[in-house]
Amino acid sequence: MIAADHKSILEQANAAVRVGDNEGFLAHCTDDIRWTTVGEGTLQGKQAVRDWMKTAYASPPSFRVEKLVAEGDMVVALGTIMADDAQGQPAEFAYSDVWRFRDGKLAELDAFVIQPKG
Repeated sequence: MIAADHKSILEQANAAVRVGDNEGFLAHCTDDIRWTTVGEGTLQGKQAVRDWMKTAYASPPSFRVEKLVAEGDMVVALGTIMADDAQGQPAEFAYSDVWRFRDGKLAELDAFVIQPKG
């Protein structure tokens, strides 16, 4: 599978998230997906991600992908996402998702999410 195919798969998975179709997103994931939000923790397996999405994405997240860079079995997405800050108020965060694919599915994620100052 070529890198452009991986980008297309991630775009399809992201489209599902935007409309609240968590199962549509999970259809693009391996059963043993490893989802790490750096500094927060790691989810292991599709069921763990499903359970997390039920609360974290109870309302579909609003996010914008600004760049997608693909090479080999990796795709890096850079963008912004709206989420609640530490005080529970809506805020914009910058993110970088580093995805690894296996057999055409999302297998590993290292997500870096920060709230820019100023």
